[in-house]
Amino acid sequence: MIRKRTAVIGAIVLIIVTSMITFTFGNINALRAGDKVIVSSQMFDQMQEESDGLNKLVYLKEFLLQEYYIELDENDLMDGALRGMFEAVDDPYTTYLDEKDYSDMMISTQGTYGGIGIIITADDEGFVSVISPIEGTPGERAGLSTGDRILQVDHQTVTGNRLDDAVALMRGEPDTEVVVEVIKKNQQESLEIGIIREIIKIQSVRSEIIEEKIGYLRISSFDEQTGQDFKKHMDELVDQGIEKLVLDLRNNPGGLLNQANYIADLLLDEGIIVYTENRHGYRREEKSDKNMYDVEMVVLINEGSASASEILAGAIQDHQRGLIVGTTSFGKGLVQELQRMPDGTGFKYTVSQYFTPSGRNIHEVGIEPDVVVEIPEEMLENSQELTDEEDIQLQKGIELLKQ
Repeated sequence: MIRKRTAVIGAIVLIIVTSMITFTFGNINALRAGDKVIVSSQMFDQMQEESDGLNKLVYLKEFLLQEYYIELDENDLMDGALRGMFEAVDDPYTTYLDEKDYSDMMISTQGTYGGIGIIITADDEGFVSVISPIEGTPGERAGLSTGDRILQVDHQTVTGNRLDDAVALMRGEPDTEVVVEVIKKNQQESLEIGIIREIIKIQSVRSEIIEEKIGYLRISSFDEQTGQDFKKHMDELVDQGIEKLVLDLRNNPGGLLNQANYIADLLLDEGIIVYTENRHGYRREEKSDKNMYDVEMVVLINEGSASASEILAGAIQDHQRGLIVGTTSFGKGLVQELQRMPDGTGFKYTVSQYFTPSGRNIHEVGIEPDVVVEIPEEMLENSQELTDEEDIQLQKGIELLKQ
């Protein structure tokens, strides 16, 4: 059959390409003798192993296409094989993305998409866990909070090793309902919550004057506009005469690292903001210059502060530019990169880990506050309704600035 012949030809091409790559980039020497290439036994064994793996993949794909009781889509099988390879890494942040997944990923970094507005991760037991709801979104209004576990979305089971599936199920057209089965933090029984999707257009920065000479600036996430929005708000606050600042990073799940670095540069004197190291020991440093806003600072964090927000808080803490107030942050110290393939698919993978200026790796540890202030559990359940006077973390920050 044409399909079978095409598959065999494809397998041969893949084997040849794989062998060429191995030959070109390997550290094993090979000798050319006329029209033949003499390779070491180690290289031959490696080439043979890779060929066997590709042959097996093609054979199993063709077997299912020909023998399964109903017709299957070849593209679906290949996508499934690729997803499986990335799942085998056993890292919730390393995933294969089909065309829709990749498109959704790019849209979310621009700050606008249809969904319920929560950031999720995989916890230690393999559950889909909420890092934090995004401020002012349906997820926050529905009462979802850090540490809640999502078991099902629209009656489909979701797991931590398939985070993108959970994200895809929760996103959708505005004004449509999605039913989420959740186990609330510190609870045993699950409950179903119906949430109406909205266009999630994130206003990641907001600010106000809370007392004379004291400004308040909240960053809810780091998207493509956050850095410029932050500078605009800070300029306005400085023009109004502030000398001290409460920087609120609570329930900020992170986002684009370059935006956190841009903001850190505006707040720090000359020095290292963050550095990353990959498996080969390659170190890359992000640095700030001498120019900065000359204000005293208190930074608010909690267990919903993750990734890029931890980089910013950690840099401020290590440079002793401000006091960190609240509770220990989430603890995500890994850096991901996004790659696009020519066919519109792509993949996200963990490329390195990051360290604060003093060399701390906070992955699964978090940033410890200089001043610990815990909001009582009964108040946390309705934390989105707290007034400034009830917000004891904010009030402690103001008190410290006054001192």
